[in-house]
Amino acid sequence: MLNKPVLAESLIVFIIVLFVHAVVWDRYSWCAVALAIQAFYVQFKWDRLLQLGGAVFQFRTAANSGLLPASMVIPLLGIAMKERCKSAGIVYFERFGIVVASTGMLVALFLSVIAVGITKPVPSNTCVLTGVAGSIIIYTMKHSLTVSEVIEVLEVLLIFVYLSMILLYLLPRCFTPGEALLVLGGISFVLNQLIKRSLNVIEGRGDPIDFFLLVAVVGVVLLGLFFTVLFTFMDSGTWISSMFFHMMTAVLGLGVIMPWLYRLIQRNPLFWLLQFLFQTQTRVYLLVYWTFLAASACGIVFYQNAKRSSESKKHQASTITRKYFHFIVVATYVPGLIYDRQLLYVAAVLCLAVFIFLEYIRYFRIKPFGQTLRHLLSLFLDERDSGPLILTHIYLLLGMSLPVWLFPRSCAPKGTLSGAGALVPYSGVLAVGVGDTIASIFGSTMGEIKWPGTKKTFEGTMTAIFAQIIAVALILIFDSSVNLNSSYAWILASVSLVSLLEAYTTQIDNLLLPLYLQIMFM
Repeated sequence: MLNKPVLAESLIVFIIVLFVHAVVWDRYSWCAVALAIQAFYVQFKWDRLLQLGGAVFQFRTAANSGLLPASMVIPLLGIAMKERCKSAGIVYFERFGIVVASTGMLVALFLSVIAVGITKPVPSNTCVLTGVAGSIIIYTMKHSLTVSEVIEVLEVLLIFVYLSMILLYLLPRCFTPGEALLVLGGISFVLNQLIKRSLNVIEGRGDPIDFFLLVAVVGVVLLGLFFTVLFTFMDSGTWISSMFFHMMTAVLGLGVIMPWLYRLIQRNPLFWLLQFLFQTQTRVYLLVYWTFLAASACGIVFYQNAKRSSESKKHQASTITRKYFHFIVVATYVPGLIYDRQLLYVAAVLCLAVFIFLEYIRYFRIKPFGQTLRHLLSLFLDERDSGPLILTHIYLLLGMSLPVWLFPRSCAPKGTLSGAGALVPYSGVLAVGVGDTIASIFGSTMGEIKWPGTKKTFEGTMTAIFAQIIAVALILIFDSSVNLNSSYAWILASVSLVSLLEAYTTQIDNLLLPLYLQIMFM
């Protein structure tokens, strides 16, 4: 039977789904509600499989399956994008939103079918619910999608199936089923979009910075798969293997990734990037400022490790110490959001590529820095880093960056949406940078009243809501492009629901919370 935190988490997700569809009720709303109901029931099966060790792959054990909250993210994002682009009259991206929603529903349904299929004895009631939800979704897709869009949805599903079999086998205990759905579903969609745009590059659609994101994500994933296969046949910790790692990285980067990007943007990628980064004086100032913050973050890592050496009893950094990095990330993103969002977009892509590349060096013990990175980062591990990869810092970067990357610029003629939608790029800053940070600090130091079944406190949640409202007021003061148009009640409801979700979820909050806040704002 589901415990109280899971029931509370599910209730919050249901409320968010109903809030969204109370505004944009259409045929896709029936699909979303049906998907949410069947995901809630299938969550029973996944949790039981995880407890009994009967899942096909090894998932993260310190959390529940998270199937319901993860299943609703991509469909709700697609529906919100469809409505925004429909109101702006951009038909191409309206159809794109429908494809995103349909893909998210089908991928989530596939994960549910797996859980039902491997549960013994076969749960008849859950099978009926899954069948009904699948019938509603497929019927709606049949009457909503063109043949080419159906093929695109099936392509993403096929990529997701193969990526799941490969990455979940290679990376045991790194994800819950819900986190795997979000991460692998996102990678599958990015890979499909890159293939599609590479084949149709003559049409000239898309911004160079969008292509930069697609190529960077696919490039680092392919790089990781290549070296994972390679180092199953040789020891990655030797100097010869390390030299081969650096040489092959250069070959793949300059021989595959750069030409691929050149084909998409029709210019030299390195020259374009340098010209883009130093185009204005404001960008130069921001880059210098961000370099200083990056050096400060490195300084904290070295200082905490030196402190650990002198205090042999203390083996792990405290929660408050880890939140220093949240403050640094907020100080990084807010000026970028106010003064130059395109530069922030590209800088976040570069930072993601660097983070993942450094994780490869740590994971494979690549000389000369692999062992040093293992020692330095081990101080900041928590229960969510139970697998071979350390992903919490990458999730933090993703949580802050996804609202910037997923902001529908083409459907916002003046560069910003109206009402609460104007806060969409700030979703990561509010949910993770402010809300999650303040909740952790005040909850761990001053909190006494705990939410039922969790370690989170009532005081931490209330303080987080209050801090985010203050942050919204400061954004209104310093960012002249934000105009909320009296949508304050909706903003308060959005912030409150996401803060409650933070209190009850056992998923990676750095990844989940910004996406739900973005959905509510859109």
